[in-house]
Amino acid sequence: MSITVNLYYKGQNGSTKKFAQEMEDRGIADAIRAEDGNEKYEYFIPMSDPETVLLIDSWRDQESLDRHHASSMMAEIAKLREKYDLHMTAERYISDEAGLPAKDQAFLRK
Repeated sequence: MSITVNLYYKGQNGSTKKFAQEMEDRGIADAIRAEDGNEKYEYFIPMSDPETVLLIDSWRDQESLDRHHASSMMAEIAKLREKYDLHMTAERYISDEAGLPAKDQAFLRK
């Protein structure tokens, strides 16, 4: 089972992109990617809303995610969110161990 959290950071005047760039430049994102249990930590900018940044954050299990949330890195991230005056919404997904059904895979171009 994997847990994926989609975090939507919303800001103004390019603040979301600056936040994500600082996370990358300071090595915070790479440190999170190196944490035991992290499977994905990537930022994306929706084409229809350049003032939003989507973070796709995936973890092996709840215990891995809990360790991440208890880490000192969270305080650093919180300071950056404040610095850029970001507001967030989140969606949480749990993977289906069976994977994508064959009938759905038919729509994928490989």
